[in-house]
Amino acid sequence: MPRREPSSAPRRARSGFFAPAGVRILAHRGFAVGAPENTLLAFERALALGVDYLETDVHASADGAAMLSHDPGLLRLTGRNIPLRQLTAAQLRRIDLGDGQGYTGLADALHAFPQARFNIDVKSADAIAGTIRAVREAKAEDRVLITSFRDARRLAVLAQLPGAATSASARTFAIAIAAASAGAGPMLRRVLKNIDAVQIPESRNGVRFVTSRTIRLFHAAGVEVHVWTVNAGADMRRLLALGVDGLVTDRADLAVQVTRGDQ
Repeated sequence: MPRREPSSAPRRARSGFFAPAGVRILAHRGFAVGAPENTLLAFERALALGVDYLETDVHASADGAAMLSHDPGLLRLTGRNIPLRQLTAAQLRRIDLGDGQGYTGLADALHAFPQARFNIDVKSADAIAGTIRAVREAKAEDRVLITSFRDARRLAVLAQLPGAATSASARTFAIAIAAASAGAGPMLRRVLKNIDAVQIPESRNGVRFVTSRTIRLFHAAGVEVHVWTVNAGADMRRLLALGVDGLVTDRADLAVQVTRGDQ
């Protein structure tokens, strides 16, 4: 599948997160097929496939470090019913997640992969300070995208990382999709004025968010459309044909094949 040029719609000043142009494959928690999710090994394997983007989540440790974990606790991955915030970063790094991997700090990942772009979901308020500190210390503002379910968390991080890209939080997206559904282009542009991307499921509760019409309206408002979590090759091809800009996927291997025309 040929690489597409980005929309010609005017955008706010773009960070290096969006360079170069083309379809964006965001490896969801790294490439966790045969590797523990959100670990250095999963990220290394994703990058080895040829992707540039790593999607991850952060919670805070007991000592305030931003640690990479989708869940607030250890139960799903370790069987231990302990919240992350009760353990220090050093203790979390020593926990065996398999394949010699422990929990990874955001700072560790940013330093380990200095060319990678990180899509960071700030999952808790106590992770805000650690996220800011990690990105600043790595001088990585130009290669991160900050998102969060809650606008307050997202905006608190962005206030301290003015060069970072961002995607719409849940409330902002709800207003944006209502405006898009109504065809209210001027309102949509106002809502998304300081947003770089919408990162959304294709549908939820019977409501379809991703259509050729909504994609066209989002592009006209100057934002990219990234869809999660897309793991089937047929769905990838269909969404790319509709015009989406990025795929958040557990199967970065398949996504690479699709974008190269091998699938």
